[in-house]
Amino acid sequence: MKILITGHKGFVGKYFIKKYKNHDITGIDILDGNDCRDFFKTNNNKFDLVIHLAAIVGGRKNIEGNPLSVAQDLSIDSDMVQWVLRTEPERLVYFSSSAAYPINLQFLNSGISLSEEMIDLNDISMPDLTYGWSKLTGEFLCSFIKNKTKVFIFRPFSGYAQDQDLDYPFPSFIKRAKDKVSFFDIWGDGHQVRDWIHIEDIVSAVDKALELDIPGTYNLGTGVPTSFNNLAKYIIKISGISTSINHIQSAPKGVYYRVANIDKMSKFYIPKISIFDGIEMALNG
Repeated sequence: MKILITGHKGFVGKYFIKKYKNHDITGIDILDGNDCRDFFKTNNNKFDLVIHLAAIVGGRKNIEGNPLSVAQDLSIDSDMVQWVLRTEPERLVYFSSSAAYPINLQFLNSGISLSEEMIDLNDISMPDLTYGWSKLTGEFLCSFIKNKTKVFIFRPFSGYAQDQDLDYPFPSFIKRAKDKVSFFDIWGDGHQVRDWIHIEDIVSAVDKALELDIPGTYNLGTGVPTSFNNLAKYIIKISGISTSINHIQSAPKGVYYRVANIDKMSKFYIPKISIFDGIEMALNG
């Protein structure tokens, strides 16, 4: 296949490069000094597959502390959609986010598993800050190009692995364990619950949906709720370190309960790597 991957040097992009290494890949990444917006404005090539990952995120601190930088994702996705209309690639993979889901469903102890139909683009509820808004807008824009290309929209929940940037909680927790810290910091009260899915499962799920050629919108998660407190306890236990948990109440903490309903995803893919396996892989990596 002739494949375009935007953001190919990012955390997710690197795994897609590995997955499709035997194909003809064009990678565009700001880390190389190449803004994908410039590419979209001038390129007229037709691709068999486009995996659009380019976005500004930067973890919870950036989402809450610098929301206007995240808003640049609006222009990135707008230029991407205009390019798709012009070049008509065979298939487009658009990475949305679980941040697109209404925050009023994600309160403490809600126990609500977020399913794809809980986002209604004709009746939008408040998502998670500008990052959530940008992804909702990206999904909305994609709805106008489905007659030009097959569109696959994925909403990953808390993707992780040992080589993720330290702006994210999982690799930060692993580093604390490896550093054998005396005080194990957790932002907020630690009751925030997330759905942790290993990056290898994310890439494999996308690949399976493409193999089966089933365009649509899909959550990427495990359906298993794990709080930050429990994640820290698992890592501490598996690593064998002796430490005390220290909650930083003034730090950004995000919503309280974000877990995927994976009914749609499970029809074609079941995650293989449990959070316990993922922790062991990271500690040994």
